[in-house]
Amino acid sequence: MIYNIPFIAVAALVIIGLYAVIFKRNLIKIVIGITLIESGVNLFLITLGYREGSTAPIYTNSPAGTMSLPVPQALTLTSIVIGVAVLALMLSLSVHIYRHYGTLDVRKIGKEEEQ
Repeated sequence: MIYNIPFIAVAALVIIGLYAVIFKRNLIKIVIGITLIESGVNLFLITLGYREGSTAPIYTNSPAGTMSLPVPQALTLTSIVIGVAVLALMLSLSVHIYRHYGTLDVRKIGKEEEQ
């Protein structure tokens, strides 16, 4: 049961993030939801690369003999860097939308364009 805790946390992060993206109308809350989904995916990648009793892949002469997988760790580092850039882009776009329309509500932005 204790080995399933990271997978339960992944599911919780992704479900909460999807809820925020689908049902919230504020752009900042949608950005937070996307970030939660990204964090869930990163945790999933790290959880897949874990082996019980393993050592870090940086050591070449491992006393235990087994090493954790380095590829999910590299993918997660890359995903974190890309995620920070995407987060900065989404927040700057939200600030631009707020300055132009005066609101962050998605429903009001759509109605202003029609008028």
